[in-house]
Amino acid sequence: MLYLPYVSSARQGEATSPLLLTNPAARPERLRHLVIGSPERVRSVIHRLHVLNYAEQALWSQLVTIPESGMMITPAQGEVFSLLRRDGPELRG
Repeated sequence: MLYLPYVSSARQGEATSPLLLTNPAARPERLRHLVIGSPERVRSVIHRLHVLNYAEQALWSQLVTIPESGMMITPAQGEVFSLLRRDGPELRG
């Protein structure tokens, strides 16, 4: 949140309250990340994102084995997705 002091009609020397420029009740849109690959590569990407201060490792779920039948992703109506496929080292600095 961003706080900035505002000018008020308070007398000289009196403290003023900060002006809240964001709505504390508003929640940011949730973005879901999906990393699919070998357990070693998935752990490597999660670790790299942590090192880059993008996401704490503890916030990721445990690794989930994809069954032979595959898996289905069912987003909400109106949502979109983008897929990035990479081979080789992840997230070069």
